[in-house]
Amino acid sequence: MGRWHHDLVTVDRLLVAVGQAAHLECDAVLDLGPFHPSAHAGLQLEISTSDGLITFVDPHIGLMHRSAEKLFEVRDYRQILMLANRHDWLAPFSSELGVALVVESATGIVPSQRATWSRMVLAEATNIMAGLAFLGTATPDGSLHALLRHREEWTAWLERATGSRVHPMITRIGGLAEPISDEVLSEAVQLAVKLSREIDKVHSTLDRLYRELDGLAVLTTESALHFAVSGPVARASGIDLDIRQIAPYLAYEQLADQLSLTTSTAGDAAARYRALVEQVTTSALVLPTCVDQVRACGDQPIDVPLPKTLKVPEGTYYVRTENPMGTSGWLLDSTGDKTPWRLKIRSSSFANLQAMPAALIGMPVERLAEAVRSFFVLMGDVDR
Repeated sequence: MGRWHHDLVTVDRLLVAVGQAAHLECDAVLDLGPFHPSAHAGLQLEISTSDGLITFVDPHIGLMHRSAEKLFEVRDYRQILMLANRHDWLAPFSSELGVALVVESATGIVPSQRATWSRMVLAEATNIMAGLAFLGTATPDGSLHALLRHREEWTAWLERATGSRVHPMITRIGGLAEPISDEVLSEAVQLAVKLSREIDKVHSTLDRLYRELDGLAVLTTESALHFAVSGPVARASGIDLDIRQIAPYLAYEQLADQLSLTTSTAGDAAARYRALVEQVTTSALVLPTCVDQVRACGDQPIDVPLPKTLKVPEGTYYVRTENPMGTSGWLLDSTGDKTPWRLKIRSSSFANLQAMPAALIGMPVERLAEAVRSFFVLMGDVDR
């Protein structure tokens, strides 16, 4: 699986290009397919082989670095929301939310319950959309592209809910820019119900995928802990980590009984995909409950009035959120001004990419594409 532009098995040391890195000097190009979320970014993998097996891997990152965190330092907190939703183009709302939550934590701003549950609807929908992007591109023959078509329906829903299919920009410090209409909420429930049918339709294809990836690119529990991976990659390696459960934010403590996700000690590519499928279907299960709670809030305000100039008290603040590919951390260091002295993002993709070499050592080089796909890395989330 995966097409090569080079006979890699005969090469001892080479530079492999992923996505736009193919336009740079390289020895080979790793084709993840045109729809894969990492196919349009830039990554280089320096690898060594012996008898067709990988003996060394060194990811070269920074090829598309945009200095987002430095730009944060010269923007006020409202403007930062616009910048924050661009580094992870599969989960822009999740990044907006992370910034809003750390600022609200620092300032003591408390959004209404209507805003809180509406944010959870958008967060769980984002989990579904991001997961479907990786699942729909898991096979190079296009046999799972039906999930991409279903993702397109969710993307159209996001546009109706927020006004944009790419950069929602609906988050505000203290809530949301506007309420989600009841009609759009009903559409979300319908799509969530439909998702289970879509997964059932491709069940045999997923089973075949699991069999083909069984035992491939094993990330041990020890390595997963060492590199602090999270999300589906962590659960596939035996780490039970979900911020929504262990350190609930928004109103997730009320959904504890619906958020139980299983772990596996297999640590292989098949286990990672199983964990991702479960995560997506769990979000579809949780979303209707969130919609019911939004409706129960009636016509509560969707935002909180803010001062003309919003300043964060001096100090250091940290918030964690459960984003589609794992835990994200938001470290805010304020000097009491309207702009942060520092706003650092701890991204899940960065940790997943760090752990990848540990899983690739010893596997056949011709299976590199399959293994890389299974780590759910988004390069925009790495090269911030």
